[in-house]
Amino acid sequence: MKESAGTLLYRNVDGRIEVLLVHPSGNYNKNAKWGIPKGVPDEGENFEQAARRETLEETGVVAGELKSLGFVEYTKSRKRVHCFCGPAPDDAAPHCASWEVDKAEFVTLDKAKDIIHQDQGEFITRLESLIGVE
Repeated sequence: MKESAGTLLYRNVDGRIEVLLVHPSGNYNKNAKWGIPKGVPDEGENFEQAARRETLEETGVVAGELKSLGFVEYTKSRKRVHCFCGPAPDDAAPHCASWEVDKAEFVTLDKAKDIIHQDQGEFITRLESLIGVE
């Protein structure tokens, strides 16, 4: 089973929680769903280290303190994604830092639920429980 790891960084803007998501690049991904910045661990990396590196490589944002949100297994492929969440740095200014993504943005939780890959939506639910969003 292929395994990858990423982050779900969040911030509070005027009383609304926003999360950092990315959209995959390439014409074949034009209508693809968004997801957390993630990737496969390099040799010797644990999942949290891979999540931090991938977030920096794809968005230019350095993750601070992180907590595990566990993992999800994709329903249509043999893929397991591990996710770590934490508050985004105050000065976070995400941008497309890799050819792998064509968008890197903070979006509201409601929008995130609409645009995120169906199998990663569980991470939004877990984050809401963890930080007490109603």
